[in-house]
Parts: sequence; C-alpha cells; structure tokens
Amino acid sequence: MSEQHARKRAVRLAFDRAASRYDSAAAVQREACARLAAFAAPFVAEGLPPGGLAVDAGCGTGHGLAAVATLCPGAHRVALDLAPAMLAQARRGVASDAAGRAPSSGVPDDLSTVCGDLEHLPLASGSVGLLWSSLALQWCSPELALGEIGRVLRPGGLAVVATLGPATLHELEAAFAAIDEAAHRIAFHPAQTWAAHGRAAGLVPQGIGQVVLHARAPDLRHLLRDIKTIGASTVGDGRRRTPLGREAWRRLEQGYELHRGADGLLHATYDLILLALRKPDDIRTAHP
Repeated sequence: MSEQHARKRAVRLAFDRAASRYDSAAAVQREACARLAAFAAPFVAEGLPPGGLAVDAGCGTGHGLAAVATLCPGAHRVALDLAPAMLAQARRGVASDAAGRAPSSGVPDDLSTVCGDLEHLPLASGSVGLLWSSLALQWCSPELALGEIGRVLRPGGLAVVATLGPATLHELEAAFAAIDEAAHRIAFHPAQTWAAHGRAAGLVPQGIGQVVLHARAPDLRHLLRDIKTIGASTVGDGRRRTPLGREAWRRLEQGYELHRGADGLLHATYDLILLALRKPDDIRTAHP
C-alpha cells in the first residue's frame, strides 16, 4: 500500500469511527460553518453561473448543507465525503430535518450523497457552480485538492473554503514537546500556500480571512477526548506509538495548564482560514 493510500485509509477509518459521536464534540466545527457562511455570502451575491451543482465537499455529518441551500437556493446539492459513516449520518440528519417540514421522511430530491476523495473528485469537469468545504481540506494536499476544485467548477463558479492554519493546536504541540519528539498534529498550511495553489489551479482569490477559534474543556483528558471524537487523532507516521506513563502524563497536564483561560477552562486554538476562489469566465476580469 502506498504512503498516500495508507494516509487516506487512516483518515477514512478515523472519521468512520467518529461519525456517531462527532456532533457531540463539534462546537468549533459548527462555529467554523457559521463563519464560512457569513464570509461567503457577499461573494455569492456577486453571482454564480446558471445551473450547476452546489457541492459540500467533505460534508461530515451534514451540518453545512443548510448553509449551502441558503447560499444557492434551487440548486441540486451534493453531499460528498470520504467516510461512508459520515455520509450515513448526513443522510439521517437531512431526512430528519425534512420530516419536520413535510410528510416524507426521506432525503429530499434536491440532494445526492457521494462517497469520494477531495483529491480525486468523482464529479464531471465544469459541473459545479458553488463548492463549499468547511474543515476538510486540511487533510488534503493543497495542490491536488485545489487542482480538482478548479477542474470541477464551471466558468464563473465559486469555491468557499474554511481550512486550518499553522497555529492550530499549537498548545498541544508545545505541551507534548516536553514529553517526546513525536508528531501530535498534522502539518497545517498557511493562507498564502492555499492562495498560491488556487492561482496555480486557475482560480482567482476573491477574499481571504483568518480568525482564531477555541475549543474549551475543564481538563486535558476532556480536551483530548473531544479532539479524538472529531476524528482529529490521525497525524501520520510521526505519531507516538506507545502509551504515556503516569509521570509523562503528569508533566503533560502541568505543561498544558499554561493554556487555562480566564474562564477557568483549558483552551485549544483552531487557526481558521477562510477563502473565496472564483474560476474566471469570459466576462469577469481576473485580479490575482
């Protein structure tokens, strides 16, 4: 098995395992969705090409699908995720919402679910009017994922993305640095890297934003449990392979106390990057 396939398999398994409990620990993910929706609205208002799909790429349990429907009313939505269990949760959630509005309890006609990889999107070239992706692309190669987004967007189409920057979980990395030399988070790319790869894929950055969000918990065990519950425990080959001993755990807890906030809770930073990327058409003037 190649290194890339092994990484994808590990990510898929992590999110399949997390699916049933994900929403219970996904406060930061819900806030990121709300931030992305507010960020995206003015760029969507500038116009989208007629027709085309509205895709939630890396939809998870489907929390962003309502925002996609609001941004792109009347479009056929596609919920796409690498993890089958996440898609099953999304279908259940959408069906439950639909049941509250109509006699039918099935998935609405305006929604399809697709199991697929963001680095190899199973979508036709030029088929997407709006691509939304909230906290999924950080698991991908910027070059591959943005190349695929550029391929599937229609001329004039828009991609709105929330991903994570290098300061994400820096507290965790600093606390573990006193214990071992293993990796305890994935490598996060800065906004400039995402914008550069977007340009290389033929996309024009329309807007770039950055905001700091925080996960909070009363103690380190709860904080790490929540991070694991949202599937974020997959860090690759550099991860620690043996359990922490009692003394190492004590030192880790002591080190993390530096990040207890005025609210009395331990904080973990999520360095949220927001991007709006437009695929030029014959009318728009591109401004890199």
